[in-house]
Amino acid sequence: MPAVAEKRRTFRRIHETGCFVIPNPWDVGSARYLQSLGFQALATTSAGAAFAMALADGAVPRDAMLAHIGALAAVSDVPVNADFGNGYADEPDEVGRNVQLCVATGVAGLSIEDSTGDRTRPLYEVELAVRRVRAARAAIDASGEDVVLTGRAEGMLGHDPDLERTIARLSAYSEAGADCLYAPGLTTREQIAAVVAAVAPKPVNVLALPSRGLTVGDLAELGVRRVSVGGGLARTAWGAFMRAARVIAGDGRFDGMADAASGVELNRLFHDEAKRRQPS
Repeated sequence: MPAVAEKRRTFRRIHETGCFVIPNPWDVGSARYLQSLGFQALATTSAGAAFAMALADGAVPRDAMLAHIGALAAVSDVPVNADFGNGYADEPDEVGRNVQLCVATGVAGLSIEDSTGDRTRPLYEVELAVRRVRAARAAIDASGEDVVLTGRAEGMLGHDPDLERTIARLSAYSEAGADCLYAPGLTTREQIAAVVAAVAPKPVNVLALPSRGLTVGDLAELGVRRVSVGGGLARTAWGAFMRAARVIAGDGRFDGMADAASGVELNRLFHDEAKRRQPS
């Protein structure tokens, strides 16, 4: 397995040109499967991790999330980016301390968002949000580790769906030290192109949305560097499981399992993975 420093160098490099997909596993098994498909990097998903723990998104305690992030980083040969929510704190100094803990898990990147988790005031005021990104940047720099910092503006998810204000936030986070910028909730080509142009030359992450109908090639043409799927794959797995379970519970039928993954294929994958990782 590559050393942590090597994975961090790789993650920095793949942000420099082109466009790559960074899918979001929700556990060790899904991480290893995605890695087997040849993806260059992976990213954790706060929602997927929460659902696996029977919790709502945003309800996973900090230490449990750090353990989850560390487990995925440890089993992955490719770089892992941590969905680190709002840094598990409001105040910049505490965000910085928590970022230090996240860096110590071995991740190659992490994101800090400007969502408070409070429905009465869903976004941090811009000045505080900028100080929080600056504190995250300072914590990474103080660690001496080359960890990519992503600044996230959450307004387009419905908290404040104004593109100009979202772009202003992203630009401010860029100036505060974010290496990559991300505004989940962009829905049109025009919105994506505007964000890419506004923060250039820094890379932009876009959340893949099936309803948008854009392919990786389309996003690459718009100048997007990184494409993530958030909790999409975890919810896809949950959807198949829930439909099959409901048919069993409601109709007493088992045909909902007809499209189940092959046990032979999964056993082979994980057997080969375990064998490959054994000391020679």
